[in-house]
Amino acid sequence: MSKLLLIGGGGYVGTALTRHFLKKQHEVVSIDRFIYDNRESIINFKGHKNYQVINGDFSDYELLDSIIDGVDNVVILGGLVGDPITKKYPKTSEEINDISIKRCIDYFDDKNIQKLIFISTCSNYGLIPDNVLAGEDYELRPLSLYSRAKVSNEKYLLSKKGKVKYSGVILRFATAFGLSERMRFDLTISQFTKEMFTKKELIVFDENTWRPYCHVNDFARLIELVFKSKKELIDFEIFNAGGNENNYTKKMIVEALLEKIPNCQIHYDQNDSDPRNYRVDFSKVKQYLNFEPMYDLNYGIDELLAEFEKGKYIDLIENSTKYGNYELNYSID
Repeated sequence: MSKLLLIGGGGYVGTALTRHFLKKQHEVVSIDRFIYDNRESIINFKGHKNYQVINGDFSDYELLDSIIDGVDNVVILGGLVGDPITKKYPKTSEEINDISIKRCIDYFDDKNIQKLIFISTCSNYGLIPDNVLAGEDYELRPLSLYSRAKVSNEKYLLSKKGKVKYSGVILRFATAFGLSERMRFDLTISQFTKEMFTKKELIVFDENTWRPYCHVNDFARLIELVFKSKKELIDFEIFNAGGNENNYTKKMIVEALLEKIPNCQIHYDQNDSDPRNYRVDFSKVKQYLNFEPMYDLNYGIDELLAEFEKGKYIDLIENSTKYGNYELNYSID
């Protein structure tokens, strides 16, 4: 059993990681400011003997001092996640995603931890030709405040190599899908499923653009593999986090959904405000860590439809902002 510190552990991926590692009998400490007013996401974990949650700023050294004792591994997930929310709150994005993250990384310079994982994004690749797969060495072309901050923080963490005791690791996440205690319906697979199930209609922009996808449970499995891996395999390495079989166009997702929810009205349009188009090569994470996803697009759709059929998320239409990164309850903008 080890002690894991999750920076931003109350979010969509953070709660999935919490569930995974508590089941594995690890001790989980979560710091989260709950900037989306999403405190309900941790209700199922409260009272667990191996779980502790702290509502606060992850760049507050006094707060970090109060919980660092015995921590073996750290995962930095925190921040404003996604292009739309960072565009909406640019000052808050700079404060949290850039300044606070770097300050948080600095805190661990002289700490006795084993591994520090920084969660980055495949959005860093931006816009690439359709016939190209972007490996970790592919030129980064961040197109948003969100991805530019991720690229900056990647470089900052890499600059620590040889200067700190821990092994730093960067995971460039594919677009997440799957059920989570802090469910989001502003991500492609869950959004499309929701629209087609509830409205029987969907508007899709730029249907032939590519993105990689990965289930939140697979992210948890990968992070566990990193923790278990020998230093020489992962020390200050960058890994695309996902699997080649989960690169999809938006149209592929729609076609998979139509097999399960027929008779929906699909409207295709062009020139969305989001120009990103990228397919990603996940060969390195397979080679180094023997990681391959267990969950594919159809699994993610089926599990979500099963929850809809049971009446879960019944407040989705009336309280839609609850299920995504739409509004902050904290902002300096």
